[in-house]
Amino acid sequence: MNRYPLWKYLIIAVTLVIGVLYSLPNLFGESPAVQVSAARSSVKVDETTLTRVEQALGRDSLAPTLIQLEGGSVRARFDSTDNQLKARDAIERTLNPDPANPGFVVALNLVPRTPAWLAGIGASPMYLGLDLRGGVHFMLQVDMPAALQRKADVLATDLRTALREKNVRHGGIQRNGTTIELRARDEATATAIENLIADQFADLQVVRTPDGAEFRLAATLKPQAALAVQSQAVKQNITTLHNRINELGVAEPVIQQQGADRIVVQLPGVQDTAKAKDILGRTATLELRLVDESTEGLAAESGSGMVPFGSEKYLERNGRPVIVKRDVLLTGENLTDAQAGFDDQQQPAVHLTLDGKGARIFRDVTRENINKRMAIILFEKGKGEVVTAPVIRSEIGGGRVQISGSMTTVEANDTALLLRAGSLAAPMEIIEERTIGPSLGKENIERGFNSVIWGFVVIVIFMCIYYMLFGVFSSLALGFNLVLLVAVLSMLQATLTLPGIAAMALALGMAIDANVLINERVREELRNGASPQTAINIGYDHAWGTILDSNVTSLIAGIALLIFGSGPVRGFAVVHCIGILTSMFSAVVFSRGLVNLWYGRQKKLKSVSIGTVWRPEGGNAVAKAD
Repeated sequence: MNRYPLWKYLIIAVTLVIGVLYSLPNLFGESPAVQVSAARSSVKVDETTLTRVEQALGRDSLAPTLIQLEGGSVRARFDSTDNQLKARDAIERTLNPDPANPGFVVALNLVPRTPAWLAGIGASPMYLGLDLRGGVHFMLQVDMPAALQRKADVLATDLRTALREKNVRHGGIQRNGTTIELRARDEATATAIENLIADQFADLQVVRTPDGAEFRLAATLKPQAALAVQSQAVKQNITTLHNRINELGVAEPVIQQQGADRIVVQLPGVQDTAKAKDILGRTATLELRLVDESTEGLAAESGSGMVPFGSEKYLERNGRPVIVKRDVLLTGENLTDAQAGFDDQQQPAVHLTLDGKGARIFRDVTRENINKRMAIILFEKGKGEVVTAPVIRSEIGGGRVQISGSMTTVEANDTALLLRAGSLAAPMEIIEERTIGPSLGKENIERGFNSVIWGFVVIVIFMCIYYMLFGVFSSLALGFNLVLLVAVLSMLQATLTLPGIAAMALALGMAIDANVLINERVREELRNGASPQTAINIGYDHAWGTILDSNVTSLIAGIALLIFGSGPVRGFAVVHCIGILTSMFSAVVFSRGLVNLWYGRQKKLKSVSIGTVWRPEGGNAVAKAD
């Protein structure tokens, strides 16, 4: 009646072992560290970099507790934050002698002290939020002039297309800063251009000035349109940052606008600070342009001539120059997806999917420029690099484009992530970076953890006194629930915040509430004259329905908080929902396993240790205890 089959005990034992193993990393703490990563795809972090870091630290007599090359970055751990800061400055001076053109990202980090044998099985500690451990704070400046220039580039291309469709012959279009300049040979043409702009380009205002026998038309954005472009640039960049941070797996980020052109990003509990800084700092946008294959363009490409007017010079990854036209055919805004993969030669590549407008433009461009080269330019931190410049062999339809070239699998994955997360409406620059400490102070952090610990201790004392041996079983189940909850949060790499600790304390209360229901149900059956074995069996079976109902309703409320909440509310909801699930398992399955193990094999059980059982028999109390 009250016996578990062997497989149930095996499940409990395996769950207990997994829970202990994956919650252990939270006990070892963290070491302050300096992490060195590549700032550009052309820079490699290898054993040579490790040696240079060691030499830089040696010159300043800084001895790291551990320094090693891990997954494309160098990490040097230190025993104090003072040495960590000194080490960062020393490494920065050595690896980045030219601050204007850094080759490496040198960032502060906190590295878990998890033993290698635990890390080998994938056991990692929970992340702690800004209000517990702190995190990384970035201030980013949005380049508003670049946003206006990019808008002008797009409008110039659209205007050129519209004039061609209307068969309006002009003397040329070029962008000068944020102004689009057009030339008309006669007054009729100038009027036609003005009418077309008035009909199709409501955001532009035109000023006509005579220029000899011709007319010069200067089209600029209207003031309200310029403000809208700048506002939209900040909003789109915030959305893009959200997408990028989500791909990084950072929980509960804070991303908000500050002033007209600045964005604050706070990443709580970030472990890989250098990677986050690299992804945020790299303003990757994509542009497709035709290669200038004129005589002047080829001469400039070979180094024997100047870059012709209307073209620009960019370098490929191997350092070879490519002369491309200024006209932008497509931008990253036309992308709907970007995935890393392999080309026909099984070399790393990035596969792009264009939207309807982009697919149509790309089809027309490839049809009209067969046997000509088209450059795919990736802009990172304001600097353009030609990823590839293939020859157009035939018309390409369907909206699918492949970027391949001299890139590694890691570079292909990073490029796909940046492009998939969305293009930035304007470049951004990190103007402030700091690692911030706990906002509530160390004292409040200790109080948060102490509230859970002392709450647990008081509950255990009460249960053991009031329910005796059954109280001990309940307390063991409560401890198992706490271990399991921490283990699940650690496996999910969740970020624990102060509201999360409150949810953890609440989970303990809900877990012990289930055991109280079970124990009182067993007492009720004993009062009704049932035998101890029958009382245990009926008590657990009948209490299960009530426990399930109460936990499901609480789970529904937690899911609602998870869906509609944000920030600390979501942190509370995550711990709350997981705590409900672990409490149901520990309070019912684990505690009954202990009871069955202790009492189940006793065939002639006469009493159980569950405290005082009050019977209304002539007002006398009868104690049922061992």
